[in-house]
Amino acid sequence: MNYSFQLLPHANIRYQESLNLLGAAELSCILQALHIESEVQLRTIGGAPFLCFEAPQLTDEQLTVLSRHSALTLLCQEEGDLLRPLERPATDYLPRDLAEVLKYKGKTSAVFTHMMINLALTASKSFGAAQPITVLDPLCGRGTTLFVALQQGMNSVGIDLDRKDLKEAADYFSRYLQFHRLKHKLEQGSRTVRGNSVPDAVYTLATSKQAFQAGDTRSLRLLLGDTSYISALLKKTPADILVTDLPYGVQHAPQEGRRPENFPGMLRRVLPAWKDALKPGAGLAISFNSLTLSRATLVELLEGAGFQVLTEAPYDNFEHFVEQAVTRDVVVARKA
Repeated sequence: MNYSFQLLPHANIRYQESLNLLGAAELSCILQALHIESEVQLRTIGGAPFLCFEAPQLTDEQLTVLSRHSALTLLCQEEGDLLRPLERPATDYLPRDLAEVLKYKGKTSAVFTHMMINLALTASKSFGAAQPITVLDPLCGRGTTLFVALQQGMNSVGIDLDRKDLKEAADYFSRYLQFHRLKHKLEQGSRTVRGNSVPDAVYTLATSKQAFQAGDTRSLRLLLGDTSYISALLKKTPADILVTDLPYGVQHAPQEGRRPENFPGMLRRVLPAWKDALKPGAGLAISFNSLTLSRATLVELLEGAGFQVLTEAPYDNFEHFVEQAVTRDVVVARKA
């Protein structure tokens, strides 16, 4: 069978080229995780970009997984010179406006974030799990990763040092829950880590009152503190995957009275804690600006912390232009 994926269009022509490259690499990773051996080809059909591949007839389970591709708009089966649209399984848990409405300078695209979640999943022992998994963003900022994960029906945990960013994420999410009339509860408290108080807010929600009462819920947890605290905070509830977007500047945020850290120094300090916050076999995807942090350096740091980095195709080609000062790349790895 020949299948064709129509890709999401983008107004920026240069970024459309990047989106095509990233979409092909993401689809290749998903196919590999599904044990489908097939070469993905980019074709233009009717003036629109399509990703095409050949495979045995897809099962309902495979179609469901493939329908979660971050940039998929139309899934078709080729019949001669014609394309027959296939019914896409419903995969969204919450409306897609969740990760899109909150706008701010430097926000990572929800589509790109969704792609990183998919990449981490393909590297994870949890790929294809029936139960909702937990996504950790140890540098969560205003929560784009957390919101994309929730929209996909996953639980999410984020930690950050910036009180203003976390408050904005929490205020936005509270308004979102009220606007959509979603049944939920909020529990607030604090944890003590290394003598420091870490404010802890947990939202528990469901798509209906009946689901909430039956325990069919999802959660979002926001923690205010240094990212190195995360291993202690998740000691009893480790995450299934880790997805984060490293800051694009030369230096990381100041660390409570200490001098700002450079990227290698910050990562060397926190990667052991990130690893301890994950389940065995967990996958992770980290995006970064390759103009300020080289891929080779990040791979070396991850391997030094005990992660298995996936360096072979199709995990070796995610570098793409974002703007003049940012060329973004992604490294995918797993916890042994």
